[in-house]
Amino acid sequence: MTEHTYAVIMAGGGGTRLWPISRKGKPKQLLPLLGQDTLFQGTVQRLENLFPPEHILVVTVEEQAREMRLQTPEIPEENYIIEPAPRGTASVVGLAASVLQKRDKDAAMAVLPADHFIRNRDLFQYLLNAAFDVAANGYLVTLGITPTHPSTAYGYIQQGEPLTGSYKYPTYKVKSFKEKPNEKTAQKLLHTGDHSWNSGMFIWRADAILSEIDKQLPELGAVLKKISAAWETGEQGDVLNENWKHLKNVTVDYGVMENAERVAVLPAGGLGWSDVGMWSSLFEVLLPDMSGNISTNSSLHLAYETNNTLVYGGNNDKLIVTIGVDDMVIVDGGDIFMVCKTDQSQKVKDVVEHLKKHRQEKYL
Repeated sequence: MTEHTYAVIMAGGGGTRLWPISRKGKPKQLLPLLGQDTLFQGTVQRLENLFPPEHILVVTVEEQAREMRLQTPEIPEENYIIEPAPRGTASVVGLAASVLQKRDKDAAMAVLPADHFIRNRDLFQYLLNAAFDVAANGYLVTLGITPTHPSTAYGYIQQGEPLTGSYKYPTYKVKSFKEKPNEKTAQKLLHTGDHSWNSGMFIWRADAILSEIDKQLPELGAVLKKISAAWETGEQGDVLNENWKHLKNVTVDYGVMENAERVAVLPAGGLGWSDVGMWSSLFEVLLPDMSGNISTNSSLHLAYETNNTLVYGGNNDKLIVTIGVDDMVIVDGGDIFMVCKTDQSQKVKDVVEHLKKHRQEKYL
């Protein structure tokens, strides 16, 4: 890495699919879901030896920033960029790029979600190095995950021709981005062999992404120029708050990347990647016992004739007993106890929407 490379961690999400553990006050990236460290701490640790702490920026919302500072005190206070309200990843990326470019006109940035799990850290770091080489030539680069099954939970990236040049890792032009498919389409995409899952990890020069935002999302581009002009002046807070609230909620994938011309993908197999998107995804990253059961967060689980069941406990002293139970997710959230079939765990989000609709805020 060079003195002009930075990491930007996007850390403002709510993680509602991991309710009732992931809550408004403490969403999934701030929780030790997979071990002693939180997902956010794991994301920062993966960057060790690549970026010094002063080259790591975190974009988040105010109510999460305090806990993040406690969890990773090595990241300087001024590297926390607080978005006044969630407005989609295009605005997050644009704001971070504007701040970085003001700090360093030659800045290049890796944009990384705070709530992913990656088992193979060495390969991840190698891929980031390779991606920065591609980004140096003006490409907007994304890391694609080589699919292991026909998932309907992720968007897909179709690779086109290989990029010409002496790159250290196979790199391709992006032919198209595809929204999350249905089961039949996912099967088809898997069999073509030229599609990757969209990981949500991006690498580019700050000036390249800002130029593309100006083209694709001119309203956002205009707002970012105003914010950049006021940044680190006495007007920073007022200008940010006043302009931010009028922004549309747009993702960088479909607001910018889908129609950009110079987009490249590095298809990555063997990363051991998961976006820890719902309870069933913990089966992909935690080690089960001989019966396929997983007990995590210090829960005491007595499994009798129980198979392929996840128990997430909230209390060291509470014994959870399962008898004749298969393919279940059981979560002790203290004030909420949730039981669901593993293949229905994506419907947790529907429960959260129900609670919002019926104003049962204390459970959110």
